[in-house]
Amino acid sequence: MTKPQLKTESVRHPSRRRVIKGAAGMGAAVAAGAALGFPHVRKAGAATTTTWRIQTSWPGGVGLDIFKKWCAGIKEKTSGELEFKAFGANDVVGEFQLFDAVRRGALEAMNPFTLYWAGRMPASVFLSSYPLGPRNPHEWDVFYYGLGGLEITREIFAKHGLYYVGPIHHGPNIIHSKVPIRSIDDFRGRKMRLPGGIVAEVFQAAGAKTTLLPGSAIFPALEKGTIDVADYVGPAINYALGFHQVTKYISMGPPGFMSIYQPVDLMDLTVSQTAWNKLSKAMKQFVEMEVHVYSDLHHAAIQKADHDSWKKFEEAGTIITRLSESDVEKFTQLSVPLWFKWAKKDGDAARVFKIQLDYMMSGSLGYVTPGMIKGQSL
Repeated sequence: MTKPQLKTESVRHPSRRRVIKGAAGMGAAVAAGAALGFPHVRKAGAATTTTWRIQTSWPGGVGLDIFKKWCAGIKEKTSGELEFKAFGANDVVGEFQLFDAVRRGALEAMNPFTLYWAGRMPASVFLSSYPLGPRNPHEWDVFYYGLGGLEITREIFAKHGLYYVGPIHHGPNIIHSKVPIRSIDDFRGRKMRLPGGIVAEVFQAAGAKTTLLPGSAIFPALEKGTIDVADYVGPAINYALGFHQVTKYISMGPPGFMSIYQPVDLMDLTVSQTAWNKLSKAMKQFVEMEVHVYSDLHHAAIQKADHDSWKKFEEAGTIITRLSESDVEKFTQLSVPLWFKWAKKDGDAARVFKIQLDYMMSGSLGYVTPGMIKGQSL
């Protein structure tokens, strides 16, 4: 597969003053612009390069490839003022140790699956897609960039000495299984890998025996028979990780609803507050906008790779099964009480969920009706 080129060459070298002036009002439109990355924003007089060690949760495949390529281009885009040194999953610390590694300075930044922090920050359950919640990428962009979600998320992370730069899209998650999953009833009794939090609890309510594993541990667990069902990301990366070698089936939602439990599994870029504070104002603006650009490019590249991977699974003999609309209704009945359970864990979770609930009940979406949440309260 031809990988997208993230680096944009600049014929003219705009002044720092012109760059910042132009950057200030561009917002999301920058993602489609020609000035990707806003090259040459080096602070006048800066004699040294600031290096950030950044570990991603991607263990391989196109996700890791594009992450490393993006990181490799930052130094040139900033004329040497800032450099991102990329590490793959487990290269420095285990995936579930990333949060503390950034806090204590073993890494300057991380690119994790945001949901991984549900155990220590209940609100993070609502900072990435959850069962039967907002289900399209643009809906999450509306939450973060239109409804105040970005500001609230930064407040939550700041309590832990971290700066949440922004969300990063990649796509929906799918389920690989050694046995066919054709209805909600087929999850009963199955040993299933899930990322924890509300996602694990909804499958527990459906009768599955869930376990929490990082992505890098899924293949050996399936191979050994420790688990017989595993959720992870999309087909391209899952194929690269060899899941087709240890499972025969892929289960998804009804047509057009690829994943009913994590349709928009968001990642993010989070930086230690100490490292963030050392940047100039101009460089902070650059990094924030660069992450927005990267999210779009990352998402598009992975979706293209996913599209190309279905034929590979077909050639490997993988069988695709889909849940029905009645299964969606059953999962919804299980999910709604869990929404409110997690929203009540602390004030931040309640505040975030209330914004999303109002959005889902609005004329814009209509996913939730008053009857669906009757008897529930925050």
